[in-house]
Amino acid sequence: MGINNLKKFIIIVFIIIISILSAWSANKNHPTEVSILMPAPFSDSTEGLIEKFNQKELGKIHISVTKGPRETESVSDLAISSLLLGNSPFDIILIDVTWLPKYAEAGWLANMEPWIDLNKWNSLSSGAKLGNEYNNNIYRWPLNADIGLLYWRKDLMKNPPRTPEELINTSIRLKENGDVSYGYVWQGRQYEGLSCVYLEVLNGFGGEWINTNKEVKLSTKEAINASRWMKTLILTGASPKSVTNFTENEALQLFMSGDAALMRNWPYAWAELQKDTSAVKDKVAVTTMVSQREEDRISTLGSWGLSIMQSSPNKDAAYKVIDYLTSDESQKELFLKYGYTPTSSNLYNDKSLLAIAPILEDINKGLSITKPRPQSPLYAQISDVLQSELSSILTGQKSVENAMNIAQFKTDNILSSAGER
Repeated sequence: MGINNLKKFIIIVFIIIISILSAWSANKNHPTEVSILMPAPFSDSTEGLIEKFNQKELGKIHISVTKGPRETESVSDLAISSLLLGNSPFDIILIDVTWLPKYAEAGWLANMEPWIDLNKWNSLSSGAKLGNEYNNNIYRWPLNADIGLLYWRKDLMKNPPRTPEELINTSIRLKENGDVSYGYVWQGRQYEGLSCVYLEVLNGFGGEWINTNKEVKLSTKEAINASRWMKTLILTGASPKSVTNFTENEALQLFMSGDAALMRNWPYAWAELQKDTSAVKDKVAVTTMVSQREEDRISTLGSWGLSIMQSSPNKDAAYKVIDYLTSDESQKELFLKYGYTPTSSNLYNDKSLLAIAPILEDINKGLSITKPRPQSPLYAQISDVLQSELSSILTGQKSVENAMNIAQFKTDNILSSAGER
């Protein structure tokens, strides 16, 4: 090799080395960006955890969060709009338990099984495991394990009502005695919360929404009796007429002011009720929804979980983020600060945590009997039908039998037209 050729060779090798070092330096200084879409409340409550992660993983992985709307349906609309474009800008989306079948069926979600630690999966409580799988694949890891709870005033009653009749009688008695202005408050507005309430009442009367054979059961005597009982709450004054406009927040504010004896809500309400601004601080306990038979008692599953997008180029980093946000340490912080229901069975046996929050025992019982809403890609449509017909009953626009027969007919048509029957 001549001197000139040797010089050229040395220069080429030098350029290659510089290029490699530059690429290494660029990667070192430009960490893998993991983008998450979250509803506003979750974005706010996880801000501290995400800051800790970004500091710990400085130069390796960086989490950026897109703060979505507060309303569940609006977040779903935003997520779907981005997914329909083909390549979503998000690596992870925090999704409601009812969205999973639709998203998985559309091919938008990555099967997370290759990354999942079976020991961690098996440490989930039985209720928290529900609603994360579709067609035998795991597409979601639960961030919380929300369940419907019945809050009751310890200062007004020795024990909570156990049956539908007891709930009405207790509510009316406490009102007539002048102990409270209102008896039982719940989510009666025409929105998803009404479907959640109805599922608990329906099961409490021995009924089902859609059974395991995909048969719609909304015109059965059990479904009609459940709907009639909800209407009776208003007719007897056990619940105020204004409950037909209540979401979780309206029910919570009324109960927290000390004006109501009983409330149906999610676990997050517990943390709010323990604040110094609460008129019922230290006066509240929780149980599960009333039922005619003990074996029919359930709590509606309402969890949110983290899913990796199939289009994400950063799946390994995305799962590392999910693993961190759902660790026992993160769950403990989210529960103590914001009332998010833990998913790990380890935390329900944590004596130090139980000493601070004895409500965990009741939540754990609720998780053992929790039930998800029907798993279907068409869930949003069938829930809209149910909400509409229930609202027409509660506001006196239709008779119970007529409304539930219509709900049966429309739901049958939706499922049949899509080949789900």
